[in-house]
Amino acid sequence: MGILDIVPAGVITGDNVKKLFDYAQEHKFAIPAINCTSSSTVNASLEAARDQKTPLIIQFSNGGAAFYAGKGINNKDQHASILGSIAGAYHVRTVAKHYGVPVVLHSDHCARELLPWLDGMLAADEVYFKEHGEPLFSSHMIDLSADPKEENIATTKKYFERCAPMKLWLEMEIGITGGEEDGVNNESADKESLYTPSEDVYEVYQALSPIAPYFSIAAAFGNVHGVYKPGNVVLRPELLEKHQQYVKEKIGSDKKFPLYLVFHGGSGSSEDEIKTAVTNGVVKMNVDTDTQYAYLAGVRDFVLENKDRLMKQVGDLSKGEDDSTPNKKYYDPRNWIRHGEKTMYKRVQQANSDLGNVNNL
Repeated sequence: MGILDIVPAGVITGDNVKKLFDYAQEHKFAIPAINCTSSSTVNASLEAARDQKTPLIIQFSNGGAAFYAGKGINNKDQHASILGSIAGAYHVRTVAKHYGVPVVLHSDHCARELLPWLDGMLAADEVYFKEHGEPLFSSHMIDLSADPKEENIATTKKYFERCAPMKLWLEMEIGITGGEEDGVNNESADKESLYTPSEDVYEVYQALSPIAPYFSIAAAFGNVHGVYKPGNVVLRPELLEKHQQYVKEKIGSDKKFPLYLVFHGGSGSSEDEIKTAVTNGVVKMNVDTDTQYAYLAGVRDFVLENKDRLMKQVGDLSKGEDDSTPNKKYYDPRNWIRHGEKTMYKRVQQANSDLGNVNNL
């Protein structure tokens, strides 16, 4: 039995997200969550998933969503980020089913100062739910990990109570992911805060589980956004097993994995670190930095290879003034953008392979 026997192609929500994550844990794989900033990056990711026969998570960050809407739109009160997230969501909903893969449609890190962005997306979810019986998005992430633990959990609980009637998944973070991403800077965070105690994970479970089962936890185990030199980041994915065991004993569960865990800062991680995380119940791993670089590589290489054709509309500089060959096929955005999509496609497929997420449909 494959995934398409239990959930449909296209954007999935509610119980179908839970079925997908349960299937992933049972079959020992996780799903990459690809940060997208445009229809081009969305399409490249979906194409990669289709050709590997895998489910996929498409997610928009706050800054990525604002870019999706257009840099010409003022982002006062998170206006552009809200618009871009909604526009991206409708694009994904329109095309995903035609790629034939299940897609979890997600929004990434939302720190306290960005909560108006989350409020705007939730309002769109509620409007969509009234008409279609499901939210616009599959899930959102609230990241109040920089707040005191009690405030983090209390505010997260309040938002989860708003999500639950729509069976809208909520991802939260307890413990800090280091580094910097999209304007959220934790580069100076205390090293101890990069490793979440099991007791804190259990407190989250206690607060959210009575409301609904549709939540996941990004528990820090040394994660850092971005890519750094080997040795600068000390990941301890074995801590995730301790979290699962601790909660399992506390609640008397017979499930191997009572928690749905998330791996942040996945770019640059070793195969062994990823495998250990997946073995311990991680269902989602964020990938952003590596796919950004991969997209650039395709465009960069095309430009360097064809620089003499791209310096003017007609003629090849290397052939002198006598050459009058039109260069439109070189500078047409559909050409050089496609080269970026192709290299991003390969990096998404690498993420799928690293996570054991191949031929699962």
